[in-house]
Amino acid sequence: MANTLVQFRTEETARIKAVGICEKLGIDLQTYLRMCISRLIQENGIPFSMRVDDISDNRGVKAMKAASRIAAENGIADMTLDEINAEISAARG
Repeated sequence: MANTLVQFRTEETARIKAVGICEKLGIDLQTYLRMCISRLIQENGIPFSMRVDDISDNRGVKAMKAASRIAAENGIADMTLDEINAEISAARG
């Protein structure tokens, strides 16, 4: 599947705030935007809410942060979805 570049303009203060929230959630802004597009398609609508003020004991967020740290430690943090699926298929085979 081919990748495409999506660009849009936003106010700098909004971008800075969004980056800060994403960092608190353990992801970067690009990952968040990819998640939004993927879920929008899956649910055929806006499917979820993620809030900073309710993540302190959130097991899902802790698991995402741990997975992100492990991926970075193993040099696989920048794998594409196709590469991830290929790894899973190879492991199952």
